[in-house]
Amino acid sequence: MSSALDRLKKLTAQISSYELERKTNLKELEELYQKLGIAAKVGSFEELFEFKAINLSGLSLGSEDLGSIKEGKYAQIIAIIYDKDSKVKNKNISLAYYGRSEKVTPSLKKEIVSFVLGWRFEKSFRTLEHYHKLRCSVKEMVDE
Repeated sequence: MSSALDRLKKLTAQISSYELERKTNLKELEELYQKLGIAAKVGSFEELFEFKAINLSGLSLGSEDLGSIKEGKYAQIIAIIYDKDSKVKNKNISLAYYGRSEKVTPSLKKEIVSFVLGWRFEKSFRTLEHYHKLRCSVKEMVDE
């Protein structure tokens, strides 16, 4: 019985640490939204999460070379939207452009990478919540 209780305690601690990290992430993300100039392209902070994805050009997001500069590329944050009524379903939108990646300062590079990873972190929670609600809806469906 104590092993079940220990597992429950461990799981509860993990969930609560994720929620604390999520709250911290949202606060930092909103600050970066302003600081990086993304607010000029996206009217409200909540609208950020309507994008299908946010990618980065000119800087690496790979775990083995996180933040490394891609020579000859331009640093920019790119959002992907899905337009079901268009011939081309996915569209890329530049949210912020920072010039040649070689010229981006280390502090700006850190903020850009933090923004993209922070957005993805929050988006994953929202996706999880969306699918949880859908699964609950399926359970409530009536067999015909």
